[in-house]
Amino acid sequence: MAYSKDVVRRARQRLEAAKADRESENQQHLQIAYDQVPRIKEIDMLLRRSMALAAQAVFTQGGDAKLAMEQVKEANLALQQERQALAREHFEEGFLDDSPICDLCGGAGYIGTQMCQCLRELCRQEQKKEISLLASNNERFEKFRLDYYSDQVDANYGASPRTIMEHNFNICRKYAASFGPNSGNLLFVGGTGLGKTFLSACIARAAADKGYWVAYESAPHLFSKLEKDRFNPDENSHREVEGLAQCDLLILDDLGTELPGNFVTAALYALVNDRLLAGKPMVISTNLNIDEIIRRYSPQIGSRLQGSFQRLTFVGEDIRVLKNRGY
Repeated sequence: MAYSKDVVRRARQRLEAAKADRESENQQHLQIAYDQVPRIKEIDMLLRRSMALAAQAVFTQGGDAKLAMEQVKEANLALQQERQALAREHFEEGFLDDSPICDLCGGAGYIGTQMCQCLRELCRQEQKKEISLLASNNERFEKFRLDYYSDQVDANYGASPRTIMEHNFNICRKYAASFGPNSGNLLFVGGTGLGKTFLSACIARAAADKGYWVAYESAPHLFSKLEKDRFNPDENSHREVEGLAQCDLLILDDLGTELPGNFVTAALYALVNDRLLAGKPMVISTNLNIDEIIRRYSPQIGSRLQGSFQRLTFVGEDIRVLKNRGY
């Protein structure tokens, strides 16, 4: 499981700020304790000096190192017990607890080369923020309404739109609940206003909640990024395009709404093909059917979308129109 450089950078900034806040708070509490109970300050000074004095005694006087250390240990234990008693007597519980922001990594964010769970949780939160910026808080599976779809059998499909969409909904919800590196790909096909974007956002939010790196892009925005990186690159554009290839889940919404052209076709083929070869999951939604995709882009792209994606056909009436009618 990976995160974009921007997500990690923001998470590390938050961790550093929290670490600094904790250290500042600890220092403020310590100064209050020193002012109100001077004996606590004396104890801390004695504790800092004790080890140095023991080492000096061993090296300058040739004393027994083991005995000196034992004596220091006993003295320190008595001082620590006295300090704890004074803290309990004069302050609320935890007032002089100077533990770091994270007991595992001390606030560094890493244990060796491995990301600590404290930083990983902040990355997960920052990832969720990105998804929230791209979609409203309404895109959740529990808010999906099947009553917008007719329960009358459609002769073209041999089933009612509601039955078909309930099937699609269950597949999407299962995909999101069990999402992982080997989840495979989904292709949403159907007209405008049938719930493709809504369910795409639900999947994005669920995967991000689990800590996966999700890139959620509309087709016009995605191809704009790719074009900028191709013809007018900078560090930011390169980082964004790199993320499209490396993210755990790429969601491409509204394929077919971008301006067509040779660059778009080549860029789409490269992106889809590279992610398929890497085994990285994708969810693509489009108003185009497979024949229209082949004509607009290429047979190669159509073949990959047919052969490597589970296709879900969205049917029914435009939900936006139904809402305008007051439904």
